[in-house]
Amino acid sequence: MYLLVNILGIFVFLGIALLFSKNRKAINWRSVITVLILNLFIAYILTEFAWGRAAVNATANGFTELVKVANAGISFALPSWLNMKSPDFVTSSLLPILLIVPVFDILTYIGVLPWIIKWVGRGLAFITGQPKFESFFAVEMMFLGNTEALAVSGLQLKKMSAERNVVIAMMSMSCVTASILGAYTQMVPGQYVLTAVPLNILNAVIISSILSPVKVTPEEDTIAKMGGSAANDSAEVAEKVVDKDKPAEKEPFFSFLGDSILGAGKLILIITANVIAFVALAALVDKILSFINPNLSLEHILGIIMFPFAWLMGSDVNTAFNFAQQMGTKLITNEFVVMGKVSPHINDFAPHYRAQLTVFLTSFANLSTVGMIVGAFKGLVDRAKNDVISHNVGYMLLSGILVSLMSAGVIGLFVW
Repeated sequence: MYLLVNILGIFVFLGIALLFSKNRKAINWRSVITVLILNLFIAYILTEFAWGRAAVNATANGFTELVKVANAGISFALPSWLNMKSPDFVTSSLLPILLIVPVFDILTYIGVLPWIIKWVGRGLAFITGQPKFESFFAVEMMFLGNTEALAVSGLQLKKMSAERNVVIAMMSMSCVTASILGAYTQMVPGQYVLTAVPLNILNAVIISSILSPVKVTPEEDTIAKMGGSAANDSAEVAEKVVDKDKPAEKEPFFSFLGDSILGAGKLILIITANVIAFVALAALVDKILSFINPNLSLEHILGIIMFPFAWLMGSDVNTAFNFAQQMGTKLITNEFVVMGKVSPHINDFAPHYRAQLTVFLTSFANLSTVGMIVGAFKGLVDRAKNDVISHNVGYMLLSGILVSLMSAGVIGLFVW
């Protein structure tokens, strides 16, 4: 029965997207169905096949080893922080970012990540029939994160129509940064964190294609040169993601590395500040609500609001209500708040719930991300396009929620 409810849930989430679609007649159903099948196939491979599970676990173990290496630096500078009986959230989950971010930045510097992005993006565009840039961007945000992927796509965004910019904004709600996955794997099961990444990307394509379908002509379906000049717009250059024609302009390596480490430090401070502020604000709301009714809390209210969607994940009523509370908390705060809360006992959850909760949490889809994306576009496109994006904030939030629900629903089909 629960499996049937889970399947029904996926159709309901797609139905909600269809209900709010801006132009149902323009939906490319062939592309949507192709991406959905690819989505199910990847989830099936990574959960049902021994070699698929082994590949995901090996990658998760790789992040764990990277964190252990990072701990060597932490123990040198802050031995008392690391050698505690129970290291705190910042020490165990965030400080390793000081190594992980530079590692991924180095891979970008030497051209490895741009090469992967280019060829995986081309493959995705060929298989799914999606426009080239939307496919490239889907892969970019899988590695770079939303604001970073937007930043390196400035020229393309300026060239595209406002409607396509809205699609990109909606897709941006559902990404994670590869360099931060190590922090996630220290709090929730790594195999599901890593499985969530491709599922979120594919579901972002599905949901944005239904909510805001846009016809792209062959003439418009090109890739502008990232970080380049609009003056150089040849067909050959249009296919390049990274400018390889001007090596002399490349920043010196150690200057680049220093900036990367500084950026990682700022990222840790930003995450720490956000977690402290959001947890404290939630506690303040609970305190205010307690004056109205001692049994009333923010989690309880959010649980009631999100319960129908959580129940459609295919769990019993008690589990669904708990899931609904975590969903709501994540959407109004961020994933770190919920991960930190459930981390001590997530391995005690039923496998189905554990997998779905982890996948749902593995994205930046929350209220604060909306502001980040709108702010990023404000610095990249003209006012007219930015106004169109600002008018679609509701669609952006709806897209982020539906993608998280879809990814959790898909993984739930194969983990019981």
